[in-house]
Amino acid sequence: MSDVTVISLTNLRNEVRYGAGHVLITDEPLPMGGEDAGPDPYTLLLAALGSCISMTTILYARRKAWPVERVTVRLRQQRIHGEDCQECEQKTDGFVHRIERSVSFQGALTEEQLTRLQEIAHKCPVQKTLTSPIIVTEMKDESVGGI
Repeated sequence: MSDVTVISLTNLRNEVRYGAGHVLITDEPLPMGGEDAGPDPYTLLLAALGSCISMTTILYARRKAWPVERVTVRLRQQRIHGEDCQECEQKTDGFVHRIERSVSFQGALTEEQLTRLQEIAHKCPVQKTLTSPIIVTEMKDESVGGI
């Protein structure tokens, strides 16, 4: 996996550097004080999850030689009060982030294949990451601070 470096530009705009010379711009929408020059952080998070779901199911279908022509993943993120969370095992006083998703497949697939692909969609590595405890720590590499 590659490192990602984010450098602030103007206002809320950032340059994201990754991989072998790849760059993308992130920003916030106009109502949030940004210039809408690129996706906001939560859009990137949903894009990562949706891309992972698509890639995971396509790779699985290829191994099985199933005729998947297209995968469409629709995602929506909301922040809700923990007390209102129906899916939560434990109620909390704070907020809970809720991601709703819909995955559909195009191709001459049987009902059994469609059911299995839906199961596989829940096994993508990004979803596993998002549903596991996450620890964010400081990097020990001294070269990170002086880009």
